[in-house]
Amino acid sequence: MAEAKPRYRVAAGRRELATSTAIGGVSARPRHQAFDAGRSSRRLKGVTTTTQEINRLIRSYGRTVVARSRYLSQNNPYAASAKKVFVSALAGSGIKPSSLNPDAGFKKKLQEVWLDWTDECDADGLTDFYGMQATISAEMFDAGECFVRLRARRPEDGLVVPLQLQLLPSEMLPLDDNRTLANGNYVQMGVEFNGIGKRVAYWFLRVHPGADQVNFRQGFAGEQVRVPAEEVLHLFDPTGFAGQIRGIPHTLSAIVTAAIIDAYDDAELERKRLAALFSAFIKTEPSDDPAPHPLQDGIEAAEAAGKDSAIGLEPGAVVDLDPGQSVEFAEPADVGGNYEAFQYRNLLRMAAGFGVPYAAMTGDLRQTSYGSIRAGLVEFRRRIEAMQHAVMVFQLCRPVWRRFMLDAVLAGALTIGPAQFEADRRAYMRAKWITPRWEWIDPYKDRQAEKLAVDNGFKARSDVIEAEGYDPEETDRRIAADRTREKELGLSFPIAATAAASPAAADEDEDETEKTGGKTDGA
Repeated sequence: MAEAKPRYRVAAGRRELATSTAIGGVSARPRHQAFDAGRSSRRLKGVTTTTQEINRLIRSYGRTVVARSRYLSQNNPYAASAKKVFVSALAGSGIKPSSLNPDAGFKKKLQEVWLDWTDECDADGLTDFYGMQATISAEMFDAGECFVRLRARRPEDGLVVPLQLQLLPSEMLPLDDNRTLANGNYVQMGVEFNGIGKRVAYWFLRVHPGADQVNFRQGFAGEQVRVPAEEVLHLFDPTGFAGQIRGIPHTLSAIVTAAIIDAYDDAELERKRLAALFSAFIKTEPSDDPAPHPLQDGIEAAEAAGKDSAIGLEPGAVVDLDPGQSVEFAEPADVGGNYEAFQYRNLLRMAAGFGVPYAAMTGDLRQTSYGSIRAGLVEFRRRIEAMQHAVMVFQLCRPVWRRFMLDAVLAGALTIGPAQFEADRRAYMRAKWITPRWEWIDPYKDRQAEKLAVDNGFKARSDVIEAEGYDPEETDRRIAADRTREKELGLSFPIAATAAASPAAADEDEDETEKTGGKTDGA
């Protein structure tokens, strides 16, 4: 019998080998190459296989997600701590401008007007411009977005610059507002777009949807007002999804973990509290006495019978029991030895979802070392810096600066006229934004590294000063003024001895770190 030859079939650029030979009575069929992640296998049955547009997901679940995010950040201690860490890192003491205009006189006047205006810019009168940055950062954490309305004021209001900022939370722009307008524009989640997809207006509610019914503006409940887009700054992180219209809470991926862990901790805490209420139990043997037990008649009957069921426990106490009674002490179940490890892993997961370091969120430094905590802070710093420049600087600081400059010139608050300003608007508006400085674990070593980079020409001294959160030109002026004043007063500050002693102290600290294995004290 002739040996069977394999048959070949070519279709759509694919060559499949079919064979009729049998090995051990089973046909040998080739396994087709595929992406395992795309198979409908048992392991991946619980993972969704459908793709929905990000804006559709926000429309469907955005309101519920924001409500849960706000609840957790107010009631869950870890979420509240993570929020504070996020806000202090993103805004800190404020992201501040430094004009790049070469005219020293103009720059000085501009800085004075800006500082005066920052104290008046809040339409609610609660804080300054840098405090508003912190509020915006908190809204970014909870809701993933915040709206800033630019409110023009009258000259008779007496402001340095007739401009104020009004903060509006995410809920003020309804997600269920989706319609087509008579002029051909369309509204998606409260944002109005024209025919080419440009934002032209925002349809805000007059009253917060969760406001109390006795609110003095309750007559406006559900009523919306159209605000042109040039008067609104919409702050949200657009780097997550292309085409995204509204923001997503920064807490999104950790909400489920935080909610379940919060419920578990509450149940565990309540279980231990109830168990601690019972220290001992009195057991009474059955009796043939037909009279009811005193406890059945209540406390008064028990006291009348002289049989108090409670036994006062104290050191060295000798207690007389009635015939047939015995004492059994409560032994509540412990949480178990795996409780700590279980909590640690889930808190790590929660911190990753919140985007903050575990040690910063929990305050737990027991498992950290100098190298590990510094590496974690470096990565956290990169993430925050990206958001600072993509959101806070680009979406808030620059537009506010431009509007402030225009209104300041028109109001005559600056030393230049409108015509002079329009002749070279870009040159007058150029500014750099200085973010808050980062505190490191070992500032001495970091400053030594910065000094080494400056001395060898790898870095500009002004870059080091900006990293500290200061304006280099203002710092130089203050240093020069201090030197002049010191010389006039005959002051001298010996810094050589301190500089000479510092390396030795640093070496001692390094030796001590090596002895302890690099671990930090968790106290």
